[in-house]
Amino acid sequence: MRNPFARCIVLAVVLLILLGVSWKSDRIENVGTKIIKATSTHNKESNIPQQPLGDGAQAGDLDIPPVSDHVMDCSVDANYMAQLKAKYELMDGFQYFKRYVKINRKPIARKSITKLDQEFLPGDVLKSIDLQNPNFGSEKCVEPLNVYVPESPYPATGNLSDFMFGVSTTFKRFSGEKTTPVNEWIYWLTDGKGHSNGGKLILLLLDATEEQITHARTVLRNAGIDVDVYHSDSTMEMAVRYLTLIPTLYNHPDRQNKKWLVSCDDDTFFPSVHTLVKKFEEYDHTQQLYIGVLSEDINNVDRHGSQAFGGAGVFLSVPLAEEITRDYETCKTDEKIKESNSGWGPQGDILLRKCIYENTDVRLSVLHGLYQLDLYGDPSGFYEAGIQPISLHHFKGGGWHSAMPWEYTKIAHICGEDCTLQRFQTADNFIISTGFSVVHYPLGVDFNLQQMERTFAAAPQDKGWNLDYVFDPQRPSLLKTGRKISWDLQEATVTPDNTVRQVYVRKANDWRWVDKNERPMSQVDGIVELVWIP
Repeated sequence: MRNPFARCIVLAVVLLILLGVSWKSDRIENVGTKIIKATSTHNKESNIPQQPLGDGAQAGDLDIPPVSDHVMDCSVDANYMAQLKAKYELMDGFQYFKRYVKINRKPIARKSITKLDQEFLPGDVLKSIDLQNPNFGSEKCVEPLNVYVPESPYPATGNLSDFMFGVSTTFKRFSGEKTTPVNEWIYWLTDGKGHSNGGKLILLLLDATEEQITHARTVLRNAGIDVDVYHSDSTMEMAVRYLTLIPTLYNHPDRQNKKWLVSCDDDTFFPSVHTLVKKFEEYDHTQQLYIGVLSEDINNVDRHGSQAFGGAGVFLSVPLAEEITRDYETCKTDEKIKESNSGWGPQGDILLRKCIYENTDVRLSVLHGLYQLDLYGDPSGFYEAGIQPISLHHFKGGGWHSAMPWEYTKIAHICGEDCTLQRFQTADNFIISTGFSVVHYPLGVDFNLQQMERTFAAAPQDKGWNLDYVFDPQRPSLLKTGRKISWDLQEATVTPDNTVRQVYVRKANDWRWVDKNERPMSQVDGIVELVWIP
């Protein structure tokens, strides 16, 4: 057509047809596909720049042991005692003891238990604090405990550049005082100084507003976390939302620089970034690999199946994630969702396993050290076992156990990652589980410390041996026997002079610390404060 006007008419009609097709396609596109496509255009929708890495210690730098010019001071300050009393609701006349611990890093292997020839409480050193009639202020320090630890790397030099993590949660959990994962993410996704360690986080927030999306992204990026935040929709079946994480990660532009795509929960925690990286150096990321761990509870494996349980972390090589992305639509049909119902509703872990097993010959590779932690009750037997977990889960309470791994791991910043939960036994039958508890065994340590104490329970059907295939048979609990009493960590602080201050609390009315006749082992509350010096 030579007539310019006619050519314009034809061009306009073609454009209208294309727009109509595009509009119709967008209307019928399912929610999962929208989420997946959003990741490929994230740079266009985000106008908040990523925090620059700056000049701080970066992932891959040499580990430089911190030094401290701290001067030991054990004098009791009345204002500080009043703060502790109010914060932990301590009774009048509570006991207080401060002990310094000198860290000696050596080229040695990490031990489950290290025996010291020093006493923890040499003589009558527990100070009774009466704020109404103060009789303190010039206390002298006991000589520091000398502990020898491996020359393990520090969190500041962790490098997760090969990993991209996907988490789906609600804004309520993200922002809740007791459920927020921000502090935990800062530990294992940054160097602790406001800089990313190379790990990428993809966060899907369920039914969040634009304002909430922006708030979450701002909070995390200001903390140094390399994150992109997207909407998730409650109209999707929960199991499908879980499966959708995989193509969402695979289609993200940053995936081309990653080796491992990881699905985990908002309460999944990695205490040692270096250990995680070292473990995955043993795998060939160019192969199709599905890596994770079963639940510790054999009942849950029987109920849900033999598969990676997501809270411990599900690690997929990029080639396998590519296959799952191709099969995504056929893996989330109504029939598949129905088949993923274990009796507790459709399960995302099952849907993912079926997608892999029914479309490939790949089977689960179990990585021991990842922990789902399907435990109820007092978790101290686990955390006091001297183990070095690669991942932790279910520590936010709400029916599961309660723990504070973000506090426990602060010691790693000056001692190295191997120090977390490392045990030291003193000559007077105290055991320090570093970062978790200080325990006294008044009748002596006459049991096997290589066995885990069964202070916890499996649920909902605890047969007594549910956990044995992972934890090995556990020794009997010492709770309510009069043979054990514990001060539990409540807070830890990395100070500007490169020391770590830990506050451990024991309450007189704690149901655990009574003898067989229900008589309390102590009539007063107590505080043990440990100050670790590099």
